[in-house]
Amino acid sequence: MKDVNVLMVGVGGQGVILASDAMSEIGMNSGYDVKKTDSLGMAQRGGSVVSHVRWGGHVFSPMVKRGEADFLIGFEQLEAARWAPYLKPGAVVIIADVVVIPVSIIGSDMHYPTWEEIEGIFKQYTEQVYLIPAPRIAQEVGNLRAINMVILGFLSEFLELKSEAWTENIRRRLPPKFLESSLKAFTRGVEEAKAMRLAKGVKK
Repeated sequence: MKDVNVLMVGVGGQGVILASDAMSEIGMNSGYDVKKTDSLGMAQRGGSVVSHVRWGGHVFSPMVKRGEADFLIGFEQLEAARWAPYLKPGAVVIIADVVVIPVSIIGSDMHYPTWEEIEGIFKQYTEQVYLIPAPRIAQEVGNLRAINMVILGFLSEFLELKSEAWTENIRRRLPPKFLESSLKAFTRGVEEAKAMRLAKGVKK
């Protein structure tokens, strides 16, 4: 059983905790020992949100150590860049094409970095960097809140679990009002991952 260390990061209101809760439950249902912990910095006001999720045969600590993250899942570009030092060499970085300008930058001489600058930070650790059009996909399926489902779908292509493990969990978690669009968002995330990996020449 392969150990998996995941960091999910973003800002309050983006569904980071819902996504990490789903991933934790999916791991447990698939036979992994799972540990999880969350850090919320004024999350309801758009502050930083970080979830550590660890799967394994036996996991002792919920915290992903610096330099040991297999996956960094970013719901916002700059928030993700802050956690780049936690990546292990060759890790996978999955970033939603979302920009939330911090209050500290507004009206100051500082600037929000370009994607090229942010990508350059990740490239110090790995070449497997994916910027995914999650907001556009969520809009196309008719549910702007389904960005986290797009991200989960994309991530699922990198983990050795059947797609049913993910979709069954989504069905249990979400109310009927959002279920169909969320499942569509998940599927579109899977398709996006397949296309991007093919373009990079990465085999599953």
